[in-house]
This record gives sequence, C-alpha cells and structure tokens, in this order.
Amino acid sequence: MSENTLTATDQNFKDLISGDTPVLVDFWAEWCGPCRMISPIVEEIAAEYSGKLRVAKLNVDENPQTAGSYDVMSIPTLIVYQNGEMRKRIVGAMPKAKMLMELKAFTG
Repeated sequence: MSENTLTATDQNFKDLISGDTPVLVDFWAEWCGPCRMISPIVEEIAAEYSGKLRVAKLNVDENPQTAGSYDVMSIPTLIVYQNGEMRKRIVGAMPKAKMLMELKAFTG
C-alpha cells in the first residue's frame, strides 16, 4: 500500500469512516484477480485526490466482521462513507475513467 492509502481493520473501521471527509474503502482479498487489477487505480486515485478523498483498503479475509456487516458479498467492492454512513457502493472491476465518474460527487 502507498503512503496515501490507509489500512482498514475490524478494529479501526468505525473511527476511519466517521469524519466529514469522504472515505473510499476498497474491500479486497489477496487471491482476487479483479482486486489486483484495480489496486493500482485505487492507489492513483488516493494520490490524486489526497485531501478531498481518503482511501482505505480492507482485506476481507483478515476482517470478515466488517465485510459481513456491510453485506460485501463479492469483491472488489468499493464503498464511499461520509460521517459514518454509506454514500455509494461500486461492485466489480472497471477502468479508471469509469471509476472516477462513479466517484465524481466525492472528488469535486
């Protein structure tokens, strides 16, 4: 993970998503091919929108409680949270341009 990407866990998740700044959480796993495909895109978005959008990655194998509580059934799933509430859910791999379109409301 890069310096712009946070590590989300079952333990820190509630605190991580509680602020005013939108937080994009990438629910992923090591064995997931599509997750590995979008990982560089997620890292780029974290760097490009630093200050506007916080980006975190949550390994679903290591943190099943959080993944289950947000009904993450397939990965990759990207969820944007703001003030502790889910604002947007994106499921599946996609090109960067499409991902940015999906995130436009949060990136300005």
